[in-house]
Amino acid sequence: MTTIIIRSAASLLIVVVLLFVPAGRIDWLRGWLFLGILAAFVTASALYLRRVNPEIFIARRRIHPGTKRWDRILLIFLLGAMMAILPVAGLDDGRFGWSRMSWWYVGLGYVLLTAGMLGTTWAQAVNKFFEPGVRLQTDRGHHVVDTGPYAIVRHPGYTSAFLLMAGMALALGSWWALIPAGLAAALLVLRIVWEDRMLHDELPGYADYVHRVRYRLLPAVW
Repeated sequence: MTTIIIRSAASLLIVVVLLFVPAGRIDWLRGWLFLGILAAFVTASALYLRRVNPEIFIARRRIHPGTKRWDRILLIFLLGAMMAILPVAGLDDGRFGWSRMSWWYVGLGYVLLTAGMLGTTWAQAVNKFFEPGVRLQTDRGHHVVDTGPYAIVRHPGYTSAFLLMAGMALALGSWWALIPAGLAAALLVLRIVWEDRMLHDELPGYADYVHRVRYRLLPAVW
């Protein structure tokens, strides 16, 4: 549990730097509101997952050997685009006020952020193979998970990621932050296609799962 606390604190410190250094001030209300709510979400999620699926913390602590080379490269750009949401919002709403976004849209951002956090936690709670990198986890007895949100779509973690990224930009009051969020979303779509293809070719039982759960991301859409 100590390691989890240290990692969470370090991650939040990075968020503070990415938000408030570009903002150039510490009296940024939306920045502090976002940070406080994010910290509460992360803490609650970690405590819940520690109870229902503690193995997930080992799975997600690093990129494991066997991760596809294409995914290692894609992750550099994907994580960069996702992290860019924060400093862009800091420059926009925190410093220059380009967007002048109303609190109604900020509230919508928190609705999306909440949905994304709940969806991510649900997916991690039922799937011990929820690693940060794409690979066939033969060392961990990799098999198809088709319970919980995986009975609805094949990649619920990615569905939640889309909600999280859009929610972050809006919660921080920045239309401009939707640009890196959109770039990250495009890269995520590419990752979904490649990962789905890899699982279909390499994971036993996945082809049958595809017939049972037809949609990757959103029911009746894709």
